[in-house]
Amino acid sequence: MDQEQRKYLLLLSEKFPTRQSVCTEIINLAAIMNLPKGTEHFMSDIHGEYEAFLHIMNNCSGVIREKIELLFGDRLTDLEQRELRTLIYYPRQKLRKLREEKRLTPKWYRETLQELIEIARLVSSKYTRSKVRKAMPKEFGYILDELLHAQPDEDDNQLAYHERILDTIIGIQNGDEFIIALSALIKRLAVDHLHIVGDLFDRGADADRIIDLLMDYHSLDIQWGNHDILWMGAVCGNDACIANVIRNNVRYNNDRILESGYGISLRDLQLFSEKYYEGTPQQAMVKAINVIVQKVEGQLIRKHPEYEMNDRLLLDKVDPEKGTVRIGDQEYPMNTKEFPTVDWNDPYRLTAEEEKVMEGFHTSFHVSQTLKRHVSFLYSVGSLYLEMNDNLLFHGCVPLKENGQMDEMNFFGRFLRGKDYFDMCDRAARQAFLSGSEPQVDFMWYLWGGPKSPVCGRVVKTFERCYIDDKEVWKEPQDAYYAYMDNEATCRMVLRDFGLKSDMSHIINGHVPVRASEGENPIKAHGKLIVIDGGFSRAYHKTTGIAGYTLIYNSHGMRIKAHAPFESVEKVLDENLDIESRANQFEIEPYRVMVGDTDIGKNIARQIDDLNELLDAYREGSIPERIRG
Repeated sequence: MDQEQRKYLLLLSEKFPTRQSVCTEIINLAAIMNLPKGTEHFMSDIHGEYEAFLHIMNNCSGVIREKIELLFGDRLTDLEQRELRTLIYYPRQKLRKLREEKRLTPKWYRETLQELIEIARLVSSKYTRSKVRKAMPKEFGYILDELLHAQPDEDDNQLAYHERILDTIIGIQNGDEFIIALSALIKRLAVDHLHIVGDLFDRGADADRIIDLLMDYHSLDIQWGNHDILWMGAVCGNDACIANVIRNNVRYNNDRILESGYGISLRDLQLFSEKYYEGTPQQAMVKAINVIVQKVEGQLIRKHPEYEMNDRLLLDKVDPEKGTVRIGDQEYPMNTKEFPTVDWNDPYRLTAEEEKVMEGFHTSFHVSQTLKRHVSFLYSVGSLYLEMNDNLLFHGCVPLKENGQMDEMNFFGRFLRGKDYFDMCDRAARQAFLSGSEPQVDFMWYLWGGPKSPVCGRVVKTFERCYIDDKEVWKEPQDAYYAYMDNEATCRMVLRDFGLKSDMSHIINGHVPVRASEGENPIKAHGKLIVIDGGFSRAYHKTTGIAGYTLIYNSHGMRIKAHAPFESVEKVLDENLDIESRANQFEIEPYRVMVGDTDIGKNIARQIDDLNELLDAYREGSIPERIRG
């Protein structure tokens, strides 16, 4: 062996000091390789809808309902199954309600605990006992392990032991705590890994609560969406991002997340807007921030000609006396002449008072510890894209030319396309946060709304939507990628560029709401591309006709679930309602997918190869065993 190999094996021998310890680990790893792969869930475009998101997380996209129907379909009534589901989803709240109804009898506890143990045993069956044990709440780990793995024997001693444990739990009035622990374990094991394909923020008011929930989740990744990038850019200090964050949340009346969630006060903006603009306090603030957005974006566009966005410079095309704006060769009437803070000789210059408002916001975004902690989390578990288990996940688009070939962009002095372009954008986003480098901080705004941004890919027409009533002008031209999403050859080209050549590879996208009510199919290009933005945001329910998609990939294949709108947690508790979901199994694997077929399995195979090398070295005597007396 060469010197580097020997150095590595010597380090490995510190962890596995004897032949037997190596053999034991190889046996353990080989056994894991032959277990079914864990269930992956994919969600996107949550947009601050906390209660709906929480419920989907609690019902594991209907997986728990399926398990209950499988186990108890012929033993429990429909009402009993619904009550059992609600108990697993919201154990504390449901137990409180049942106690008020005086239904918590010893008989109820015994039957419920036995049912929950059956469900936990089923969802744990694809994992090693060690992994299940690690997933258990520590204070109940030993007893739960005994309950899940009790087996009938000749004299039923194990089952009697099991019964005595339940008797003791009920006798000492510890049933509530055990139900809560079992419910948590069931939900933990029902989903092995969660993918969020972008856009946690904006529209809905509670993205901060969603991120708090995700920060405690056992295994997940996030592919940044344009709305996530916008908040990340704001924390990095980009004033155009800051102004757009304020605008988005003031428009949707989401002052809670700004003021209570992150400590970002709107008072200076409110006082400034009431001084210069007409209407209610909210209307005045929207008008004021709209103008500020146009100014700070215009400054960035003029500063960076490489963005090629001069067509978005429209404030200087306004005729304030006529109340019109020239876009291209056409003049359009505007719905307002109310621009009290615009100097038409220098329209993109902020007034002293606007600068003061923005300085206050800039400081607030910089000092908010909660927001900084949340954005740090997005950077630590997130990325612009992810390759995992032969699937490619990203929020927006791979920029294409009109002929369907990959487009080439020139940023930071380099011409890049496809995967190389994504890698550069990912690095730029990280440098903006880590070093505060001005070109990268500026670029965060382009990533939010640039026509060739991989998380956007369209011409964002903020000006037209604010100031022109003619909706024909609102249409936002999109990158050619979106026209080619249903083209299998294009999807295979993109996958190859990212190094994914398997027939079982897919692109998994968010960003573009699927108009299910109009018959649009989220499964495109003969199954090579899946769009999972089904409109979680209430603002999109009328557009899509549903309230979000969840993609589920387990050892049997892939299926997509379309979810009906969620009413409220109170409705669930009062009426045992669940989100109704329609499942479509669109891809069935030719054989059951095992851990050995996944990326984790490939890593385990490399570990086994390394361990076999160490074993050979021990047997040959080239590396001594570390046997201690």
